[in-house]
Amino acid sequence: MKQLLLELFTWWNGQTMGTRFFTWRKGEYVGADEFGNKYYRERGGKKRWVIYNGLAEASTIPPGWHGWMHHRVDVAPTEEAYHPKSWQAPHQQNHTGTPAAYRPKGSILADNKRPEVTGDYQPWTPGQ
Repeated sequence: MKQLLLELFTWWNGQTMGTRFFTWRKGEYVGADEFGNKYYRERGGKKRWVIYNGLAEASTIPPGWHGWMHHRVDVAPTEEAYHPKSWQAPHQQNHTGTPAAYRPKGSILADNKRPEVTGDYQPWTPGQ
């Protein structure tokens, strides 16, 4: 029941009821990535889509699947034997705007406290 309500009223979590119906009617399963996202294409057509595992966040799509989704390559990563180069780092989601975002030292959002002012700072005031 919970899954049905989520599909009816949320578009940002997994798939909607409309996407489920369209996938059932016209979709052809292509494969999945290491994050659990599932990729489909339209039978006899050019439309391609992804059903996210969890929140709909485009930065969770790895580079190989990104190229396929945007028609930069015709062959899906599951249909070819691709091995990343030794210098390539594994794909990571972009955490900008989330609680897991990088907060540099001195940021007002960082967990650590800003260092105290040492006295070498002279504030500017108008008229000086």
